[in-house]
Amino acid sequence: MKSIMKFVLGIVVVGMLLAGAWLAYGSLFAAPQAEPTSDVFIINRNQDGSVIADKLQSQGFVRSGFAFASILSAKGKLSAIAPGGYHLSKDMDVWQVAEKLITGNPDLKWVTIPEGWRKEQIGELLAKTFNWSGDDLKKWDTVYTKMRSEYLEGTYFPDTYLIPIDESGLDMANRMTRRFDEQFAPYVGGFAAQNIQWTTGLKLASLIQREAAGNGDMPLIAGILWNRLNRGMKLEIDATVQYARGKADAGWWAPITSDDIKIIDSPYNTYEYKGLPPTPIDSPGLAAIDATLHPAETDCLYYLHDANRQIHCAVTYEDHLANIETYLRHPQK
Repeated sequence: MKSIMKFVLGIVVVGMLLAGAWLAYGSLFAAPQAEPTSDVFIINRNQDGSVIADKLQSQGFVRSGFAFASILSAKGKLSAIAPGGYHLSKDMDVWQVAEKLITGNPDLKWVTIPEGWRKEQIGELLAKTFNWSGDDLKKWDTVYTKMRSEYLEGTYFPDTYLIPIDESGLDMANRMTRRFDEQFAPYVGGFAAQNIQWTTGLKLASLIQREAAGNGDMPLIAGILWNRLNRGMKLEIDATVQYARGKADAGWWAPITSDDIKIIDSPYNTYEYKGLPPTPIDSPGLAAIDATLHPAETDCLYYLHDANRQIHCAVTYEDHLANIETYLRHPQK
């Protein structure tokens, strides 16, 4: 009789242990809900596994962030999740979620467009990120970014985007120009109030973006360039010649030579032609756009940067030559 009691008691204990294990599994590893959903889980850059685990739990994608982190740790993947957006469903258990995230293949990818890049540079970055073919890149350069005359250049707004991996190049171009429209809208009225066409303002902002050593230089450079334009002087901007020349062995913005200035017959060559170039030469940031609208008051017509990227301006060409001698040819130690 005692042996039967022990046997029954053993079965009860095992049953309780199994039930407890099942409950523990359900509370830690099971799917948060039975019904499927269609959600995007976003992982920012430089987020480690523990942060991602907490975020998954707080957004209801897993029951336990601890369980998710434990799986990653066991697989040696705690810091190996690629940033981006992932399509998840809340009927996925924690194992399925972990498997989805550690594949390294996000459904949406982060792309950061730097300020001062021309559209071909942007196209190269997109091609690398989304594995475009040569034909895809060619269409970006010659079709998708040439569909509207005022959006040929300068309007592919420098920002960080989260883009679906299957989005077309045309949709990416439209995404960036929509962002430009949103960000540029507050400045349109200011340009109109000063009787400046927004396209003119954007052209000048693109020059300022390439010429400045930092945002602090931009209002002064804007004031100097406006002074040159108002006096009918040639702008003589190296970056416009770089734009006309195109890609060199050292990149899109490699330094120009005296021969480049002489032989490149282009309306973008501001050493040869007065006024602004036909289009912007890059996509400027908001600081350059703001500087165009709010230039520093200055009598200077010339400027240069020394080896420390400090700007020095001059009112006369003779003073500019003296600055060249002082800061470039014989800089003080």
